[in-house]
Amino acid sequence: MRADTTGQWEYFAFDPSDSEFAELAARTAEVPARVLTILTNDVARYTFLGQENGLHVTSASQTMMIVDMETQDSEDPWLSDDDLKLETSRTDGVHHAVVHAGEETAASGRVFVVGHTAIFDKIVTAPAYQRRGLGSFIMKALAAQAFEHDVDSGLLLASLDGQKLYSHLGWRMVCHVLMLSTSDEGADLSVG
Repeated sequence: MRADTTGQWEYFAFDPSDSEFAELAARTAEVPARVLTILTNDVARYTFLGQENGLHVTSASQTMMIVDMETQDSEDPWLSDDDLKLETSRTDGVHHAVVHAGEETAASGRVFVVGHTAIFDKIVTAPAYQRRGLGSFIMKALAAQAFEHDVDSGLLLASLDGQKLYSHLGWRMVCHVLMLSTSDEGADLSVG
């Protein structure tokens, strides 16, 4: 998978064996901008394996979350603030939802469907518009678009802030997300 910010490869693995991890770590270390993302509930093990293989943890704050889509609202939501406008679109199978406040983007997100799973991504609320329910609004707008397909579950990677919102909307944690690279800056790359 290509990372959004660098254009380099980002490798994903779910609880890989020691040898699988070593192989992925070697590929990751070939280019400094590459990232290895491990989905696991054993963060300590993979942190240690990363150190053994020359990789450093760049983020350990995200979680993978899942929801039964039957629990989500399938109707288009409405905005109570007349100064805000919802725009939805679809490009190459990816559904987008953007809340505009005049010329500014107040909140946005996207969802795409793989099989029967709606994958939510890049759910962002601009700082000036936080704590107004726009994150929930975007999630509902995206869910309504996902229901154009035969979906039964939703999946996303959640930052610490996002975890609170998504839990409130009925999502539950599946596992932790550990991101590793050759960078030793310790920068937290998590978003959404």
